[in-house]
Amino acid sequence: MSRSATTSTPRTLGQVALGATLLFTGTSHLTFAREEFLAQVPKSLPVDDDVVVLASGVAELALGGALVTARKRRVPVGWLAAAFFVAIFPGNISQYLTRSDAFGLNSDRARAVRLLFQPALVAWALWSTGAWRAFRAARRR
Repeated sequence: MSRSATTSTPRTLGQVALGATLLFTGTSHLTFAREEFLAQVPKSLPVDDDVVVLASGVAELALGGALVTARKRRVPVGWLAAAFFVAIFPGNISQYLTRSDAFGLNSDRARAVRLLFQPALVAWALWSTGAWRAFRAARRR
């Protein structure tokens, strides 16, 4: 596949912006918003809530750094980021179902609207890295 099939200036800017966003949220997991993230951990997980928040923060930092710097490995990094967004979605669902207030989401409506953003994050990761385009091109071959 040619380089231009998976890269373009808008895609690269989108990839770097998503990476910067993950670097910010990863940092916030480990510092100033730790309590807020604890509200999202499903109570059914057999792991300490703080461990989940710290581990997801470290994962976000790693993914964010990879997205900001990835050039040759952008497609696999895109798939990893998309998988991460899918993996953390149960936390958002838990926050909605348990009516946990965090991040200013203090109503059922606000928590429900937030659920709609997770598919957008998956799409952003796959589009900006060219992962979805590369997948479709490989299927055509």
